[in-house]
Amino acid sequence: MIADLIKKNRSCRRFYQDHAVSLKTLKELVNLARLSASAANLQPLNYILSSNPEKNDLIFSCLAWAGYIKEWPGPKDGERPAAYIIILGNTDISKNFWCDHGIASQSMLLGAREKGLAGCMIGAINRRKLRKILNIPPEYKILLVLAIGKPKEKVKVEVVDSDSPLSTVNNIKYWRDGKGVHHVPKRKLTDIILDCY
Repeated sequence: MIADLIKKNRSCRRFYQDHAVSLKTLKELVNLARLSASAANLQPLNYILSSNPEKNDLIFSCLAWAGYIKEWPGPKDGERPAAYIIILGNTDISKNFWCDHGIASQSMLLGAREKGLAGCMIGAINRRKLRKILNIPPEYKILLVLAIGKPKEKVKVEVVDSDSPLSTVNNIKYWRDGKGVHHVPKRKLTDIILDCY
C-alpha cells in the first residue's frame, strides 16, 4: 500500500556500501520517473546512473550531508551509497523544470523502498565539480542527486506539537540519538490543514 511505502520512505544517509545496486535496478527506478507526471508533459529530465565504486567515490566528493547535524561529515567509508542517480534538466527542452525533479525523485525513492532499498535526495551539491568530473555538457542543469543503497540506519518519525520534548512547534530539525537512530520531526496533521469546507 502506498501509505506504507511513504511512511518507510525517510531520507537514509548510511548504507551497506558493499551491497551492490545494479544498473538494471537503477534503470527500473528511472523508468518510474519517466512514467510520472511532467509539467506540460515536456519531459525535460535526463539522468546519469552510477553503480561503479570508483565513479561513486567521485560523486560522493561533490555532496554535503545532513546539514542540521553539524558535527557529522557524512557517511564514512563502508556506509556510503552503493549507487547514485543524478537528475539533470535539459535546457534545450525547457528553461524551467517546475517540480518535475521532485515528482521524479519521489517516484524513484518509493520504488527503491519497494525493492528493500533506501535513498536520500541531495540538493547540497558542488555542481561545478560534479559537472567537471562527469563531463556533463553545459545545456544540462544539475538539479538533484539521489543516493541509493541498502539502508544501514533506523529512522524514526517524531510528531511535533506543543507538548513535545522538542520544545517548540517550529523545531523541525532532525537529530541522531546516542544509539545512532535518526529522528525526523513532523508537524501534526491538524497543524498543517488551514481550513476544511
